[in-house]
Amino acid sequence: MPQIRIALAQVNPTVGDIAGNVRLVHEWARKAADARAHLVAFPEMMLTGYPIEDLAFRGSFVDASRAAVEQIATDLDAEGLGELVVVVGYLGKVIESADRLGVPKGSPQNCAAFLHRGEVRIRYAKHHLPNYGVFDEARYFVSGDTTEVARVCGTDIAFCICEDLWQDGPSTAAHSANAGLLLVINGSPYETNKDDVRLELVARRAREAGCALAYVNMVGGQDELVFDGDSIVVDAAGATVARAGQFTEELLVADLDLPAAGPAEALRTDAASGLRVHHTVLSDTENDAYEPVPAIQAPRLHDHAEIWGALVTGLRDYVRKNGFTSVLLGMSGGIDSTVVAALACDAVGAANVYGVSNPSAWSSEHSRSDAADQAERTGLNLRTVPIAPLVESFQAAIDLDGLALENLQARIRAVIWMGLSNQEGHLVLACGNKSELAVGYSTIYGDAVGGFAPIKDVFKTQVWALAKWRNAEAERRGETPPIPPGTITKEPSAELRPGQKDTDSLPPYPVLDDVLDDYIEHDHGSDALIAAGFAPELVERVLQLTDRAEYKRRQYPPGPKISSRNFGRDRRLPITNAWREHPAAP
Repeated sequence: MPQIRIALAQVNPTVGDIAGNVRLVHEWARKAADARAHLVAFPEMMLTGYPIEDLAFRGSFVDASRAAVEQIATDLDAEGLGELVVVVGYLGKVIESADRLGVPKGSPQNCAAFLHRGEVRIRYAKHHLPNYGVFDEARYFVSGDTTEVARVCGTDIAFCICEDLWQDGPSTAAHSANAGLLLVINGSPYETNKDDVRLELVARRAREAGCALAYVNMVGGQDELVFDGDSIVVDAAGATVARAGQFTEELLVADLDLPAAGPAEALRTDAASGLRVHHTVLSDTENDAYEPVPAIQAPRLHDHAEIWGALVTGLRDYVRKNGFTSVLLGMSGGIDSTVVAALACDAVGAANVYGVSNPSAWSSEHSRSDAADQAERTGLNLRTVPIAPLVESFQAAIDLDGLALENLQARIRAVIWMGLSNQEGHLVLACGNKSELAVGYSTIYGDAVGGFAPIKDVFKTQVWALAKWRNAEAERRGETPPIPPGTITKEPSAELRPGQKDTDSLPPYPVLDDVLDDYIEHDHGSDALIAAGFAPELVERVLQLTDRAEYKRRQYPPGPKISSRNFGRDRRLPITNAWREHPAAP
């Protein structure tokens, strides 16, 4: 029975940085060779990063990606790594000389290449192009129609890309080809508890294919998306052999005893799936027996640790990949800005976090002291710029009262933050949560300003839960909790008028979040919400607020997606929209 050592390179590419991503391939291919792997696989669209959106339509970008694949093969061979089979995702294109099914020559494709002995030996184009949720691949790519099987070290390896695994064809084709391994490269974005869904899928497809399955996923942040890694190897029965950690770059190495390959046609049509199956022999010689390496199964993260890791990863990579070195945020002493400050300290280091306290005439003493307390706990930089004199100057020029005066305070603060950003080069963080964004409880051009919004996809009740978890985690490690306890327990308030509380204009957050979860995450209408037990007047009020705030959400900064339905790529509603959910008449 052939033995093969595979390596899954769970790495963090950057969209558009082909040269940098090529360096990552060289670096991690060398690590795989040093680990004596026979094959190393990199994530989907490794050379271009993912998702590339409309960059797919730029011919120069496509050509640069295709040229990089060829050059990597040559360079790896020159470095003495030619015997290592390297599987790498890249941006390709249709190369037939004539149109195929109305598809012009040169149309972009989501591709992968097998590199061996200085050549690109196999090219594969993704078959199933997802067009739901955060995905728009049907807009960008042309699907492939050939399944690739590569013979490596005397065993046959079937292959597919990400969404292909969620469909029936690849596992059926792998089974009919008597493959010993189904290899899948992925750019699978994070959602809460998706790791459980992913493991179940991988195990099921392995059983269907009747062979081991290796699943490599990228890690890192890209605008609103976060990739959590969680690369997996399972055996033919679906049992986990090895599993990588979440939100970390690492090389997952696993030794597999796989069935020997039998005779195979170079090209045939699979009767069960209807797919063309192309078979390529890369190396037909079985390996001599060697001492296996220990299989690694990284521990799973607690739900709150997982979400915190996703938020930190998304923030860190947005800052780093966009050329910033520091962040700035308004610190009101409230739970939202306090949690964002703690996230920022974890993401970029406290020395690179700049907080600004902007007390007004209505700011409570504990709000000021809580901001100072957090600065002392974490070591972040804090300065105080009172806004009362600035509000008075505005009032002298233009007489505002009520809501207009409340919003003026928020907008003056925003002017200060953006001025400091321009002067000192910080990235401004918006501190609004998903509950506030849903019902429009934020001031446009005020607390909604900034370049990134770390808790944009986190409901208010989740913010409190994360704060409690982060403090408990610090205590477990013997560290100072980064969040002042009083911030967690005090009643939330925007503090824009005397005695103001959030509950003056909103339902209690546990109730509000319950309604919002059903309406936003699950698209339940008003009748379904009332049938679930919510009061009709509550439903009408919350849905009205949510529908009317769409224009505000469109102008809010991007933030990391952690839910199945974030505001942005997942949920796209027209701003000009006369449809309203109304409870059915009794």
